Amino acid sequence: MIALVQLLIKYALLEPFGVSTRLDVLGILLLILASTCIAAAGNIINDINDVETDFINKPDRILVGHAISEKTAYTLFIIFNLVGVGSGFYLSHHVGRAPFFIIFVLISALLYIYATQLKRTLLIGNIVISVLVGMSILIIGVFDLLPEITTSNRPTQIIFFKVVFDYALFAFIINLLREISKDIEDIDGDYKAGMNTLPIAIGRDRAKNILVALNFIPLIGIICYVVSDLYKEIITVCYFLIMVIGPLIYISIKTFSANLKDDFHHISNMYKLVMLFGMLSLLLYKYVILN
Repeated sequence: MIALVQLLIKYALLEPFGVSTRLDVLGILLLILASTCIAAAGNIINDINDVETDFINKPDRILVGHAISEKTAYTLFIIFNLVGVGSGFYLSHHVGRAPFFIIFVLISALLYIYATQLKRTLLIGNIVISVLVGMSILIIGVFDLLPEITTSNRPTQIIFFKVVFDYALFAFIINLLREISKDIEDIDGDYKAGMNTLPIAIGRDRAKNILVALNFIPLIGIICYVVSDLYKEIITVCYFLIMVIGPLIYISIKTFSANLKDDFHHISNMYKLVMLFGMLSLLLYKYVILN
């Protein structure tokens, strides 16, 4: 998903419209390598620290201690981090912005802190991981647009950077809602592991009601965007109605009636699809620009 979205922003949003960009083919490949490797390392350290909860929440999908040993997992964690941060270091020098290297170090550190500490705290872990998901999109604007800003092209660069920011914000919100739905799904294992997630703190039913309410934030925002900016492009409007707005309405209805663990697992997967289809809308953005 990270690689796909970064390629879409680069080659479906920025390149077709003559925006001044800094990343060449090597640059975008380095960014994808750095982003995916650091994300992989984050997933690995998360799995290492989730063995206790996964034994209850998803016993059939435990990797660490079954498919691979904990020692091997730690080795892979170190390797992926070194490759990711090293690629980020080279990329930062490649685009002439050496200080940008600190971004990759901070992301790697936050993923480790999230997996070992923050995910056990009320909402903070959910927010941090969702910010990092949004950052995986925003980072394209940081490396591709910001280094090319001049006095003459500043208005255009800012317009496209705002578009990238909007997609990053969308990813942040959808991932935050998905994190809450996963917490409701995993409440039994998380409770036994001593975690303090939202459904543990306030109860499953109240957390479910909050999720229903929060789901209206992206739903209303996207409806307003379609009505105000896309109404003249019937294909684009139909895409958002069927692929993004429709599923969000379905999620609201499904969440309201959900009671079983499998229900919230399904809702979590639906948020994944909404994220994917939302990002694929970048392929239609030329219609918005031309309009």
